[in-house]
Amino acid sequence: MFERREVMGGGLVAGLAALVAPGSAEAAQRDGDDLQPVVNAVNNLQSTVKEQFDAMRTAPWRGVNVIRVQQRQWLRSQQKYPDFIEVGVDVWESLHDWHVHFQQPINIARMTDGRYAMVFMFTTILLRPELLPDYVGLPYDTETQRR
Repeated sequence: MFERREVMGGGLVAGLAALVAPGSAEAAQRDGDDLQPVVNAVNNLQSTVKEQFDAMRTAPWRGVNVIRVQQRQWLRSQQKYPDFIEVGVDVWESLHDWHVHFQQPINIARMTDGRYAMVFMFTTILLRPELLPDYVGLPYDTETQRR
């Protein structure tokens, strides 16, 4: 094993020697120019992967994210997940696609009043096709609905 002093001292001496040696700056510049296309390609690849990852997490699952925000707000105020949240068709399909994509079990049922219901993280999501496609309603409990 190398001691820290040996590593730091060796690096410092080598760096100073490179600065003092004649012609070393031109050689370093040439080497840097040769590597620039590789550096650019790696940076482009990194930004492409990051954009794809961000798009994967946000674009198709936008409705899921809005539902989660509603659930978190209710959880903070009531200390439990809400019983129900009503959503439009686009959010419903986004939630269904989320279950399929991440291979989660889908629990879809038809309520006694004819509406479709899907369970998502302890909350029953109710489909409201007559509302705007990207609609996400406020959460509520069964006791709230009875009042």
